[in-house]
Amino acid sequence: MPQLLIVGLGSGDESQMTLGVWNALRQASRLVLRTEKHPVALFLREQGLVFETFDAVYERSDDFAAVYETITEQLIAMAKEADDYVVYALPGHPMVAERTTQLLLERCEQEGVALQIMGGESFLDQAFLRFGFDPIEGFQLLDASSLGSGHGINPRLHTIIGQVYDTFTASDVKLSLMAVFPDETEVVVGHALGVAGEERIEVVPLFELDRLDGYGNLSLIWVPRSDEDEVRNRTFERLHEIVDILRSPEGCPWDREQTHASLRQHLIEETYEVLETIDDDDPDAMCEELGDLLLQVMLHAQIEAEAGMFDVYDVVETLNEKLLRRHPHVFGETAANNAEEALANWQQIKREEKRDKGIDPDRTSALDGVPRDLPGLLKALKLQKKAAKVGFDWVRIEDVFAKIEEEIGELRATIGQQSAQAEREDELGDVLFAVVNAARWLGVDPDAALARTNRKFVQRFGYIEERLQAVGRTPEQSDLPEMERYWQEAKETRRS
Repeated sequence: MPQLLIVGLGSGDESQMTLGVWNALRQASRLVLRTEKHPVALFLREQGLVFETFDAVYERSDDFAAVYETITEQLIAMAKEADDYVVYALPGHPMVAERTTQLLLERCEQEGVALQIMGGESFLDQAFLRFGFDPIEGFQLLDASSLGSGHGINPRLHTIIGQVYDTFTASDVKLSLMAVFPDETEVVVGHALGVAGEERIEVVPLFELDRLDGYGNLSLIWVPRSDEDEVRNRTFERLHEIVDILRSPEGCPWDREQTHASLRQHLIEETYEVLETIDDDDPDAMCEELGDLLLQVMLHAQIEAEAGMFDVYDVVETLNEKLLRRHPHVFGETAANNAEEALANWQQIKREEKRDKGIDPDRTSALDGVPRDLPGLLKALKLQKKAAKVGFDWVRIEDVFAKIEEEIGELRATIGQQSAQAEREDELGDVLFAVVNAARWLGVDPDAALARTNRKFVQRFGYIEERLQAVGRTPEQSDLPEMERYWQEAKETRRS
């Protein structure tokens, strides 16, 4: 069977290479280095060892993923052609931040190639030594090319970031870290750790991370662990910890007593407070109110966690799975060229989800899916939209206006009669329902329209109070004609 041996050259010069690896290199009938850009390569040449490298593969492509695939394919082909085993030598340790090793582990068995791995000192060994921290304190190793928004970084752990090949990569790392750490946070950059004459360690504030020179294959970044509140308070884990403490026996008496039922009204109120910040176009207030709304989610999840049913991480997992499942045009193979096609995909997936739950979507009401406790205007709008989808709708908007006039007439007929209060509520409800239908036809959100009118009323009435206060009176001390005059002034002031 063809054989391939992967060995680690260590993170620095030949003094960091193990004796076992050195013997394997000397005995290799075919030796291949991933790159000659490593301190040990010169030593191997001085010792008369002949080797090949994959540097040409790197030079032909800017796509690292493609480079690693090519290297993997070529190594497997070399192993199959060789009379003896092939030795593949890598910087550092073969199992630490080495993509080609992972690809070879996946492919060699499929290709009938026997694979062996011999370790070596990794760059982590030098990082622990040169930076002077014990990994038992907790640390995370991250790839500079896949940090993303930085929200996966835990500031309570030492953070080592490898694969910082150049200034552009360092700039991406800086932006990711700034999502978690203050701009002035001290970070440590290490170049060629453990390599005599080449090692360089620099301490800089985070915002200057990409202003340094010298980034390359042997560069990495260390962010020391932090328990500072300014850092910890930017993490979801800290929020979870705080809510857990508040609900604990040593926590807040009020929070401990809360139940789903007692928190119900708070959830509704916080939702409306968020909506108010949206209407006011106030980002600062929105940030605060979204936090209050998130607290309600955390409290409800914590109550269930204490009962052993689910916790907030189950909530997050369920949401993530749903988003992935319902967006196959983003995370799968299904196409959606516009919003309408995306919505059609969404609706079809929801039907399939119902079937998975044992519900036949063809036997459910067209009005199903409208939450029972929605506010009246919003619920009316959703019910009408669902009915309209199956053809139960007016043909022209003029018919809608005629219906409004008809319902107003029926409401007016209850005045002066011995009508029961329930009858008047019914007739008023019919008027409101018909008005919502007009809003739907006009493409207007009735709740938003009413909220706009409410704000307008508050502003104009406030103007009345200001004018009266200027002459030392209150609305109670005024009369309707005077207040109406100020009302009209308020309208004109707004127009101008």
